[in-house]
Amino acid sequence: MILNWNGAEHLRRFLPSVVVSVPEGVGIVVADNGSDDDSLEVLAREFPEVERLALGRNYGFAGGYNRAVAALDADYLILLNSDVETPAGWVEPLVAALEEDPIVGAVAPKLLSWRDRSSFEYAGASGGFMDILGYPFCRGRILNSLERDEGQYDDARDVFWASGAAFCCRAELFRRLGGFDEDFFAHMEEIDLCWRMQLAGYRIRVEPRSRVYHLGGGTLTAGAPAKVFYNHRNNLAMLYKCSSPLQRLLVACLRPPLDLLAAASYLLQGRADCARAVLRGGGGGGGGARRGTPAPPPRGG
Repeated sequence: MILNWNGAEHLRRFLPSVVVSVPEGVGIVVADNGSDDDSLEVLAREFPEVERLALGRNYGFAGGYNRAVAALDADYLILLNSDVETPAGWVEPLVAALEEDPIVGAVAPKLLSWRDRSSFEYAGASGGFMDILGYPFCRGRILNSLERDEGQYDDARDVFWASGAAFCCRAELFRRLGGFDEDFFAHMEEIDLCWRMQLAGYRIRVEPRSRVYHLGGGTLTAGAPAKVFYNHRNNLAMLYKCSSPLQRLLVACLRPPLDLLAAASYLLQGRADCARAVLRGGGGGGGGARRGTPAPPPRGG
């Protein structure tokens, strides 16, 4: 399933690789988040073999996928960004990981850069983790530093989170846990869901035999104030929901000064808009991590 918002050009560029690479018996659905470009016309004209699901308006990444999944009858789901190129053989290792172990709730492929195929891609690399203060990182990516893929992370193993850019999971488990948290709108919702899966007794895996190529930044660029806001707010909301009392205490004591440093760093770069986004998102004790805190939504899916 691909969630689309005004992504006609992404569909033209990346969807052909998905169409030719999925094995027999795997359906392809594009759920449209209320696009006002010609996405639906492009799908009807150029990809008649792909099922179209018009959601009517933009529900964000979380709400769009939740509504689309509710309309499907499937054992397994692969939620795929519209800016991902898929080579032959990428689906089978993901499905095998779920079929071989009933305790695996979600599995991710190795995520490589579409622009530089020898490098890992920021959004997931070769499996995601999270430190004690709630900062996510990946095998192959620490902060903004990306490694070249030289096979150093080609072992399949348990991880903490699977990237939402290419997220394979059990459909029944996704529905039973309520899917993505729609208060998040966009960003961090896959980490939140993976954490809730683990609290329910399931494991999260990365399967590097499956690899895909992600463009990244197709809806919101890395430095967009809205993205900064959602990342900070949703990260704190997730910690409030899922972490232990001890971890929450550490976060309450140590995160405010660190987030203030992040805001100061943006100011030194001349990015006052991003500094404000950190503070609005709860950095420095601003309180923006409450579930349901209103914010101007990005027009992305």
